[in-house]
Amino acid sequence: MADTKREIERKYEGPPVGGDAPLPDLTDVPGVSGVIDKGVAELDATYYDTADQRLATASLTLRRRTGGDDAGWHLKLPVSEGVRDEIRAPLSDTVPEDLTALVRSRIREAELVPVVRLLSARDIRHLVDASGTLLAEVSVDRVRAERLSGGAGSAEWTEIEVELADDGDPAFLDKVEKKLRKAGIKRSASASKLAKALDDTAPRKPEKAEKAEKAGKAETAGKPGKAGKAGTTGKVADVSKATTKAAKPEPPDSTPRTAGDHILTYARAQRDAIVELDPAVRRDVPDSVHRMRVATRRLRSTFRSYGKILDRTVTDPIGVELKWLAAELGVDRDQEVLTEHLTTALDDLPSDLVTGPVQARLSTWSGARRSGSRQHLIAVLDGKRYLDLLTTLDTLVAGPPLREAASKKPEKVIAKAVRKDFEKVADLVGEALELPSGSERDLAMHDARKKAKRTRYAAEAATPALGDPAADLVKSMKSLQTLLGDHQDSVMVRGALRELATEAHEAGENAFTYGVLYGRAEQRAAAVEAELPGEWEAIEDKGAV
Repeated sequence: MADTKREIERKYEGPPVGGDAPLPDLTDVPGVSGVIDKGVAELDATYYDTADQRLATASLTLRRRTGGDDAGWHLKLPVSEGVRDEIRAPLSDTVPEDLTALVRSRIREAELVPVVRLLSARDIRHLVDASGTLLAEVSVDRVRAERLSGGAGSAEWTEIEVELADDGDPAFLDKVEKKLRKAGIKRSASASKLAKALDDTAPRKPEKAEKAEKAGKAETAGKPGKAGKAGTTGKVADVSKATTKAAKPEPPDSTPRTAGDHILTYARAQRDAIVELDPAVRRDVPDSVHRMRVATRRLRSTFRSYGKILDRTVTDPIGVELKWLAAELGVDRDQEVLTEHLTTALDDLPSDLVTGPVQARLSTWSGARRSGSRQHLIAVLDGKRYLDLLTTLDTLVAGPPLREAASKKPEKVIAKAVRKDFEKVADLVGEALELPSGSERDLAMHDARKKAKRTRYAAEAATPALGDPAADLVKSMKSLQTLLGDHQDSVMVRGALRELATEAHEAGENAFTYGVLYGRAEQRAAAVEAELPGEWEAIEDKGAV
């Protein structure tokens, strides 16, 4: 079973191989009472990737290493600059299935092959405080890289690495760096040994070929890219045929200028979020399922709100698949939220209002509705339908089905789309306010909530182009969404309480407490309904963008 270690480190350039000892005296770094020489470890690491280096492109590294005190398989996932999560697995002849699964959203069906071998002589020193507690490990690595695929080059260099001790204060690394800088030691230009190895051992093109390639890129800059095929549920849609008129692509500096630029930037960010969150969802990182679900909803809403920019004959089928994925991600999340509401409501009741085995029944009821979600969700993420969806999204953002309006200025096209969504919210809220309390109003308020969420996402996409007016609308829609969400929660809680009360009655238990909880939930719904007119009036006064 793989385990995880948070790795916080910095890399520095060492002297040429065979040069003088690169490290200054580190005993006068604030907080350091001693530097312990731990000797030299001989490390032999083989790095794996796809033939087209998909992991390296995403700053992921996967290696099999022998030597040192942590021999085994290591997968490193970036967290932030200088911070990575290292997932470890025992030594084996083939890539462990656990680690392969964690890079599935990147590699899809491609094979993992050895790409680089690194042989390192690691001279290790421990920086410790007065109590002998480890503060950081400083190593001088003399590295030899050998290309194993995509060429046959080799390279050698020396590198200094400073890794913070577990649970250490990252500010300590600043103190070490200050000392190293005074000694003339600079940060490494490469993010990792693998990145440097791939660059230094890459086959070099003849000068003429390199110039011709640069000239070709310059010539094609500014021309619309060819759209590929976007498939959903085993079918494919021809993006290029669906494009009514090609719009200008992103400018060379990638600064969004047209309406299409802005919407594609937002869409790409959601596609990236889905792919990047996949390993976290598999590892059951807190809030990862919710964040991935939100990304799918944002992307689907973008397709629907900006149909004047992205051709909906192409995006609608993809939206169906995104809706499916969001539903799969929410299988247990919705039940979990409902259980939390019921548990909190029960905890808030005075003890003399609790009659019968209410907590036990609630636990049994909740457990019976859990669907073995972890196993089911992992099966979804490993399934062909999900992987096909990721490929479809890649194809779409690489060759987007842009319509004529995509080439226009964003102030007009994007603002019009956002106002259209806002008008739909206004209609639904107005309809809900005209209805008497009851199931019809409940449904109308739920529809208004969903539309408010869509308008919020549309305004999020519009904010870089439209500025403060769009940002203000995001806040207004979030506030409305929260209020209407509280009402919908009450509706769901009341439905669950009716079900629980029926089960308790049939089992011969006292159902009094469920009735008390139902009444309280009903009061909360009435409070929201009373608050809605004032909330909506304030939002309407601000208006849309």
